[in-house]
Amino acid sequence: MDDIESFIGAVSRFARLPVSNDTDAVLLDLTQTVTGLLDLTGAGISLATDGQLRYVTAASEPAAELERCQEQFRSGPCCVAHTTRVTVPVTDVGEYTVRWPGYVAAARRVGIAAVAAIPITHGTEGVGVLDLYAAQQRTWWRADLEAARVLADIAGGYLVNSAVQHHQRQLTEQLQRALDTRIVIEQAKGILANENTIDMDQAFALIRNHARSHHVTVQAVARAIVELHLRL
Repeated sequence: MDDIESFIGAVSRFARLPVSNDTDAVLLDLTQTVTGLLDLTGAGISLATDGQLRYVTAASEPAAELERCQEQFRSGPCCVAHTTRVTVPVTDVGEYTVRWPGYVAAARRVGIAAVAAIPITHGTEGVGVLDLYAAQQRTWWRADLEAARVLADIAGGYLVNSAVQHHQRQLTEQLQRALDTRIVIEQAKGILANENTIDMDQAFALIRNHARSHHVTVQAVARAIVELHLRL
């Protein structure tokens, strides 16, 4: 890779990206960036989902076709890189006809002659794979693979942080729903206790018994009391 300044600029840009919900757009941007930096025919990313690699995005249709092919056949350099956590450079795809027949046939069909698969990891966790594609046989120089690995590492950190934030948002929403439910139930108990001159435990028993007899939730009965003026 000759354009060091462009590479440094790309690394700086991706490193500063805030975590967002649109991870697919970020990953597409990354594949397009590495394609330009390394003068590739295209690049693609597949991510590990439920124990399998799933195609996510690609910077060109030939790259997308081979990403889908690897997902379908569960074979190819991408799968090897994900399993071993080691970069897999392939100078000439045609040399692997016996090992990956379906993959090689697809590569020939779309005009891809060389591939390099860069594992995307976070610590010991395999997150996915960044694949580099060239139309001509290509010697994958160490500098090119290291540059791609830096971007893959950034992608791995971004994806993990995105997943953590998504989980935190879900947890916050669940806690908020639970709190809202509790507030409504307490309000309903207070209304019944006041109107029937009973204590809060007796009021809750009325709500619970009504819910059971009508096969609805306690929350639904409480909301009906508070919002629809249901009286028991």
